[in-house]
Amino acid sequence: MNNLTTKNDLQKVAAILLVVLLIAVFPVQAQELDTILNRLSKEYHFTYKKMKTGDFFKEKYLLEVEQPVDHKNPEGQKFTQRVFLSHKGFNNPVVFITEGYSADYAENPYVKSELCSILDANQIIVEHRYFSKSTPKPLDWSQLTVYNAASDHHRINEILKNIYKGKWLSTGISKGGQTTIYYRYFYPDDVDVSVPYVAPLNFSIEDKRVYRFLKTVGTDECRSKVRQYQLLMFKNKDKFMPVFRKIAKKKKLTYRMGFDKAYDLLVFEYSFSFFQWGQVDCNDIPMFEDSAKVELEHLNNVAGLDWISDQGIEKLQPFFYQALAEIGFYGYDITPFRQYTTYTENPTFEFTAPEGVKVKYDPVPMQKVDCFIRHTAKNMIFIYGENDPWSSTSVDLTYNSNNLKIVKPGGSHRTRINNLPDDQRNMVISTLKEWLEIGDK
Repeated sequence: MNNLTTKNDLQKVAAILLVVLLIAVFPVQAQELDTILNRLSKEYHFTYKKMKTGDFFKEKYLLEVEQPVDHKNPEGQKFTQRVFLSHKGFNNPVVFITEGYSADYAENPYVKSELCSILDANQIIVEHRYFSKSTPKPLDWSQLTVYNAASDHHRINEILKNIYKGKWLSTGISKGGQTTIYYRYFYPDDVDVSVPYVAPLNFSIEDKRVYRFLKTVGTDECRSKVRQYQLLMFKNKDKFMPVFRKIAKKKKLTYRMGFDKAYDLLVFEYSFSFFQWGQVDCNDIPMFEDSAKVELEHLNNVAGLDWISDQGIEKLQPFFYQALAEIGFYGYDITPFRQYTTYTENPTFEFTAPEGVKVKYDPVPMQKVDCFIRHTAKNMIFIYGENDPWSSTSVDLTYNSNNLKIVKPGGSHRTRINNLPDDQRNMVISTLKEWLEIGDK
């Protein structure tokens, strides 16, 4: 009996050791994730392939998910949407990134949201419909709506919650932040927390709150220097125009509105971009009326000569369409420069509409989103930079105490949690952990 018992015990020990060895050689979670994706791919109609990843995540996959172009007609035209899944752990929270543009950058093995580091989280990056490789063919611009984009995200959430059943946080930056807001409006229960960064909520294609903002942003001295630079560019337009044409030709840029109006638009844009990015000190603005090359290079560095070129518009065509159709935009107040420009009214961006497509702005979607944020939304953290002109059209939380709005003093469109002042950063992180029920580690 004792010998039999000993033999059985030895067999059990040997079996346990074998299991431990197999786990060491073939990680169970890696096998499980691949197995789960294989099963889900058949049920939800997507393909997947493994990608390289850095040290933070254990695995990374590219999913190409079949989506209806019109979610109200799921049996109609389909397109394929790219989803980048970076796996940390099955029990870890999920940072769900609602990209507003292309997600080409997500092919980089080391791409990681700061929220993943803060929360030790998995990461899912969704390329926005109509951008890069997530574009339907043929194009139907009428289906590029905030509802359809939100429904794309809802379906991906539905698929991947089969893998990650814990806490979910949605987030995005700039237009991606707007996308996060719209997603939460249409599907408020999909995620536990939302963190839109520097995300405007505009109410027209010429939201005039921007004009008022640019009259008071920063210091009087800085605004004066910005205005003086714009005046220098206008007063020397005839002298600078040949150099502008030469640089544009070298960059292979063309302008549908003509070089004269393109020049004016870029000079108008200068003040918005200057404060939006905050990358140039006011004291470093060049003021050399005898050096067109220096002045135009500075204009390019701040506003970007390709901004409203045909090539720039084509690259961002889905964004411009959405701005004109639903999500709104800004224009340029020409009042201080009226004597120097051929524009007789404040220019807006109707010229960016897709060729042959008539776009009419519908104010209702953003009004509904505004009402949702003011009265119903919960567990949302909005992050803005004080000097960023997009903060002029930021969300209003006057009637809602279930959310948090953080404005970084002197901050720009590059404001993030990790570059907030200590007190604001600590408030954001502690609030996140409280809402996600995550204890300090």
